[in-house]
Amino acid sequence: MKVVLKIGGSLIEQADELLKTVVEHISSTKSKVKIVVVPGGGPFANGIREASSTHSIGDEAAHWMAVAAMEQYAYLLMDKSGVPLIDDTDDLTEGVSILLPYQLLRTTDELEHSWDVTSDTIAAWVAHRIGAILIKATDVDGVLNEGELIEEITAKELKSMGETCTDRILPSILERYGMDCVIVDGTYPERVVAAIEGKVVRSTYIKGNI
Repeated sequence: MKVVLKIGGSLIEQADELLKTVVEHISSTKSKVKIVVVPGGGPFANGIREASSTHSIGDEAAHWMAVAAMEQYAYLLMDKSGVPLIDDTDDLTEGVSILLPYQLLRTTDELEHSWDVTSDTIAAWVAHRIGAILIKATDVDGVLNEGELIEEITAKELKSMGETCTDRILPSILERYGMDCVIVDGTYPERVVAAIEGKVVRSTYIKGNI
C-alpha cells in the first residue's frame, strides 16, 4: 500500500512528533506501507507571498519560488524527525520518506503556475502519480461549515464552498483523477495513524467520485 501524507505548514511545531509516531507505528506493526510525505510551505511560502506582493513577482517565478519553499520545510522535517529525503517517486522503499518536490515538478511540469496551486494540489498530483491514498494533515479537524465539521463531502460540493482548509484547485484535481482524500487534525498523531490504516476517525472524507 502507498500513502501520500501531506503535512501542512500549520503543523510546524507538531510535525516532528507526528512523523515519529507514524514511523514508530509502522516499525512496531512491521507494515509494508510506503508513505511519501509531501511538505507544505508554511512560513517559508508565506515569505514568498509577502515578497511577491511587495516586489510584484509574476506567477511563473512565484510558483517555483513557492515549490522551493516546500523543500525548505522538507529539510526542517528531516532535521526534526530523522525521516530520509527523496527527490523522485520511482523505486519507493517501505517506510516513510519526505519528498523534495522541486526537481520532479520541473521535469514533469503538469500543474498550473499560480497561487491557486499549492502543496495540497501537488500532494494530490503525487498521489495520483504513484497510485496512493491521499491524507492531508493540518491543524483543524477537517472542512468546517460555520464551525461544524463536515464528515463527508464530494469534491464537487467542496468546490462550491469557496475558501476552505484546502487550496482552490484541490477539489478539481480530485474530480479529475477520481481520487478521494481524508483531511485530519495532525495535532492528534493517533488520528493520522488510524487514517493510514483506513479506520474511521474524526476527519473530513472528500469523495472524488460521485
